[in-house]
Amino acid sequence: MSTQYSNPLRDPNDRRLPRIAGPCGLVIFGVTGDLAQRKLIPAIYDLANRGLLPPSFSLIGFARHDFDIEEFAERTKAAAKAGARTQWRDSVWDQLAGGLRFVPGTFDDDAAWLNLASTMKELDQQQGTGGNHAFYLSIPPAFFDVVVSKLKQHGLADPDDEGSWRRVVVEKPFGHDLQSAQKLNAAVAEVFPRESVFRIDHYLGKETVQNILAFRFANGMFEPIWNNHYVDHVQITMAEDIGIGTRAGYYDGIGAARDVIQNHLLQLMALIAMEEPVSFDAGSLRIEKQKILANARPPQRLDLHTARAQYVEGWAGGVEVDGYLGEEGIPPDSLTETYAAIRVDIGTRRWAGVPFYLRAGKRLGRRVTEVAVVFKQAPHLPFSKLEVEELGQNALVMRIQPDEGVTLRFGAKVPGTTMEIRDVNMDFAYGGTFVQSSPEAYERLILDVLLGDPPLFPQHEEVELSWRILDPIIEHWARQKRIDTYPAGTWGPESADKMLARDGRRWRRP
Repeated sequence: MSTQYSNPLRDPNDRRLPRIAGPCGLVIFGVTGDLAQRKLIPAIYDLANRGLLPPSFSLIGFARHDFDIEEFAERTKAAAKAGARTQWRDSVWDQLAGGLRFVPGTFDDDAAWLNLASTMKELDQQQGTGGNHAFYLSIPPAFFDVVVSKLKQHGLADPDDEGSWRRVVVEKPFGHDLQSAQKLNAAVAEVFPRESVFRIDHYLGKETVQNILAFRFANGMFEPIWNNHYVDHVQITMAEDIGIGTRAGYYDGIGAARDVIQNHLLQLMALIAMEEPVSFDAGSLRIEKQKILANARPPQRLDLHTARAQYVEGWAGGVEVDGYLGEEGIPPDSLTETYAAIRVDIGTRRWAGVPFYLRAGKRLGRRVTEVAVVFKQAPHLPFSKLEVEELGQNALVMRIQPDEGVTLRFGAKVPGTTMEIRDVNMDFAYGGTFVQSSPEAYERLILDVLLGDPPLFPQHEEVELSWRILDPIIEHWARQKRIDTYPAGTWGPESADKMLARDGRRWRRP
């Protein structure tokens, strides 16, 4: 069954051509929430503005607010206009507005579910959505299994006929440990077949993350050195310069490791370390990523090769800011980490002996996400110590955000009469090379859901393998009665620096 318009001149294998969704509808649970208002609705408008959504597209919002359709349409238009990446066009919005509907109610209100079912049927007839609907769970994880069971109870998870489809989109975090993830996986699997479950990790939708695959496998120069003969270690960093903002209710008890390392950073590690897939279809990519995650293990000495900490008051962005315990809604005795660093070892022939250092934190020096592949030092036999004293290790740095690009650091001779070697950078920047702006990650991911194209979505095996890596670390930290600290605006706690120093290494300063 095809989810795209048929075109006799189109080569279905030509991935350069625009992919256009067929007739379909999207139901957003939690449509009035922050994620839906700031990311999902603007992404839907931008997809429509780029001509990637069909005229027969519908959007149903489900929330406990009692809006009429006019009020919902105005709120949705305001959100789309405020967050749109592309130029605003009233004609595009008018087309979208024709397929807008709102269903008020709570998840335990069966009348609301019956209303949702009748609204979907009405849109199938009036808008021509053809019985194809995706359900986006933009809600707290505690309600995932409730909503999925209600979809089953009211027959909304089953396609109306053989030619239509139903899909569910689940936002992270998918569980808070291995046991809860397995329980949630089982609950979803009872209702939806695995090919109809899309677990969103918005990082995997970023152009620069997808470029890791192109960078590695489209360039023959890197494969010979992409192994433990040449690579000393790999650092993967996601630093934020902001605090928790209004997310206290979600963040406290979750922490940096569950919020970022378990999904974003372990997925980046898998992309960096995976073997070349036989193709870029979903099955082939997943096989190679799962091999890496299955062979990745936490450090043997959790006390020596992990670090966690909370930010305390300090200076960030030129202003004095409160510490984590001073944030609104945070208990004064909280031990939730806002900084986490771990070492992961991968037991494969390619990566044996190469540590992967993963770190994530809030209120750090600046906002940056990057992957740094640090190479072993040359023996420098022809040079004296003084000639290379300012020479570090060669590094290949893939910048995910905000200044997307790739930097290669290597040694070069300083102009002059002496042989002095110093580090220099060769830099590629997306913004300076490509004229078009990169689509927002949610644009790509929402379109992939509507097309049924799953390569960028982790399957439940990847989720559970990631928890197997992180669970022993979380359990070790839970036994600790205190937590390290670091001043806001710095690059983390001293314990994280000592963690690398024990291995004879040090963190990069992005």
